[in-house]
Amino acid sequence: MGTLRAILKNPDDLYPLIKLKLAARHAEKQIPPEPHWGFCYLMLQKVSRSFALVIQQLPVELRDAVCIFYLVLRALDTVEDDTSIPTDVKVPILISFHQHVYDREWHFACGTKEYKVLMDQFHHVSTAFLELGKLYQQAIEDITMRMGAGMAKFICKEVETTDDYDEYCHYVAGLVGLGLSKLFHASGTEDLASDSLSNSMGLFLQKTNIIRDYLEDINEVPKCRMFWPREIWSKYVNKLEDLKYEENSVKAVQCLNDMVTNALSHVEDCLTYMFNLRDPAIFRFCAIPQVMAIGTLAMCYDNIEVFRGVVKMRRGLTAKVIDRTKTMADVYGAFFDFSCMLKSKVNNNDPNATKTLKRLDAILKTCRDSGTLNKRKSYIIRSEPNYSPVLIIVIFIILAIILAQLSGNRS
Repeated sequence: MGTLRAILKNPDDLYPLIKLKLAARHAEKQIPPEPHWGFCYLMLQKVSRSFALVIQQLPVELRDAVCIFYLVLRALDTVEDDTSIPTDVKVPILISFHQHVYDREWHFACGTKEYKVLMDQFHHVSTAFLELGKLYQQAIEDITMRMGAGMAKFICKEVETTDDYDEYCHYVAGLVGLGLSKLFHASGTEDLASDSLSNSMGLFLQKTNIIRDYLEDINEVPKCRMFWPREIWSKYVNKLEDLKYEENSVKAVQCLNDMVTNALSHVEDCLTYMFNLRDPAIFRFCAIPQVMAIGTLAMCYDNIEVFRGVVKMRRGLTAKVIDRTKTMADVYGAFFDFSCMLKSKVNNNDPNATKTLKRLDAILKTCRDSGTLNKRKSYIIRSEPNYSPVLIIVIFIILAIILAQLSGNRS
């Protein structure tokens, strides 16, 4: 019912939502017949439906490499995330994980739900990995080795300073950016991007996730996970978990805004990285998550709900981002609109207002200077549409028929 209410409020979400639903069904049908590849693509859909959709943009050879890269790192992340694994067991696994991708027999029992299945049947991932081209294998092994070592380092180290924060995010996400750049280059379709720009692509996404997932991470059992740097949160509360308590709401929002401002420092690098991409499929693969990230930050900024539950873009707007992110002009337009949305929420009394506005103004200038903002229709910021009740009823009936047909086809 939540989706239906959202569509009635935003009827122009309907078409992109239908396209997204059809794309998801198409992706479900693109499962390779080989058991190991079939497992990998099915698992990809289970651990990240959004990534499984975006990866469909890529040509088959590169898609296979990126799929395996993602699953290897997701498995590594599952080991790191499992707080029930003793440190003396976890650290050696993280450090040696890059060697296990060559072992068709290796598996390790950890994680929950679909992640447990991934770890229990990791031999399928290893088998698929060994069928990739050598350049792809070398890139995946190198990034896995460096990421595992970095994760092991932070098992025994708290995120104290903003430098620690950048270092941790580099290990768990910046290296993903470097690895993807290596895979793109190995496919022969892109020049090798600089490590600095590749790193920023990962850091922007990771910092957005860390901000959005505060409550989930702080409530993790048997032991909470803390990634917000003490250098930032200690300006507002004595303990990081204090941010979730209602009596600290004002300080919590100020701290949140400080974190969002920190994440915005990577946006201009991300825009440069995307501008330099040549292949349309690789561009869409990279651009869609970045637009989702700036949109998520716009939703999270100055929003106490980050400390009460999950804040995210409505499904209809997500569908529009996926449908309408095709060119660099689309990216500039989306970043401009979401930055305007975020700027409208900045309170001059916020301790970081000046820094936030400075970073937003720099982003807005980059988008304006692109010369692509004229003669476009924004799907993000718009006046409230004046739809007649009859039109809304017709849209509702059409949606109900389409959903019924989709449900019938599934059975």
